[in-house]
Amino acid sequence: MKKLTTFVCTALAVGSVSAQSLVQAYKNRADLISQTNITANLQEFSNLGIKTTGSVNNANTLAWLKNKYTSYGYSVSQIVEDPFTFGSTSSKNLVITKTGTLYPNKYVIICGHYDTITGPGTNDNGSGTSVILEVARILKDIPTEYSIKFIHFSGEEQGLYGSSHYANNVAYQSGVKKLDIKLVFNLDQVGGKLGNTNSKIICERDTSGQSGNNASSNTITQQLATCTTLYSPLQTSISNAYSSDYMPFEQKGYVITGFYEYTRSYTEHTVNDTFTNIDPVYVFKVAKAATGAMQHFATASTTVTAKATPQKTLESVKIYPNPAKNILNVELPDPAIKDFTVEITDLKGFTVLKNKNRSQINVSQLENGIYLCTVKTESTSITRKIIIEK
Repeated sequence: MKKLTTFVCTALAVGSVSAQSLVQAYKNRADLISQTNITANLQEFSNLGIKTTGSVNNANTLAWLKNKYTSYGYSVSQIVEDPFTFGSTSSKNLVITKTGTLYPNKYVIICGHYDTITGPGTNDNGSGTSVILEVARILKDIPTEYSIKFIHFSGEEQGLYGSSHYANNVAYQSGVKKLDIKLVFNLDQVGGKLGNTNSKIICERDTSGQSGNNASSNTITQQLATCTTLYSPLQTSISNAYSSDYMPFEQKGYVITGFYEYTRSYTEHTVNDTFTNIDPVYVFKVAKAATGAMQHFATASTTVTAKATPQKTLESVKIYPNPAKNILNVELPDPAIKDFTVEITDLKGFTVLKNKNRSQINVSQLENGIYLCTVKTESTSITRKIIIEK
């Protein structure tokens, strides 16, 4: 993503959206977001290497995405490849459609690009990709009044080629809107950097291009900010949409909004945009916000199911000190939990230490470096990055 190095952020004016209130069913589903899944998605995305548009790695990433949706239960008819060409380069967008119950021909689009340059692009944009995958998994069987399109664009880094193709040749043809799109919600570079204070997300609104959609974009972005505070622990700031995959839609008059990290990581487009440098916990929180927002935008069922609380039980687990030297303490949020496992893996995914029902872990034999610590119970798990430093 090509972003301005300085943001002009404005405070959230909550008065205009004060009517929005928490929907318990939406929160329950947002709480089903899995830190383990987010971390695994980021790690797998990173392992796929540099995904330059048109490359073998780019095609392998497309196949990886298709396999993810198939594993979630999406049918072959719901998963469509959208090929495009620019110059001598060919690539494909991936479009997954979930049909709405009341407005099957009106769409809420959630999108982000999966192509990268220079590095594996774990933040830009494995982070947005991983969030979209988790939102799709959670909402798979949830009725929504509006149809949802989960779109993974390629060609973004070379000049928004994939999204431009889709906006100009699928959504809009020969001066006519072929798709009735309620809004386009774009996620690009939402991973933060490990070690930064990642407690806030930028909600992006339209302030340029077509003037007729600016007011609607501002309203939708205010709603996005409110959903973020309702369904995640993140704070919000409002800034301007700029140079990512929502822009071709904006130019056709569609309403856009988006997420972008607040504290800049500055690893984008470099060899340092790796899994080691990203903050998976921040991505997890962004996914919760996006899940709440997508239910609001697509008007999801408000029927409360009984399955939502298990993921919350480990969310506030304390793993300390971090960095650790010899002993790592695991403090569970619920003292009643007696049966749990602590597993430490290296960044290649190999288990280096595993203990059962121990709150103090001897890590003195581990080499200095970054590891993943996963705490598991019978019903849920949570993963945190830890540093061994002696």
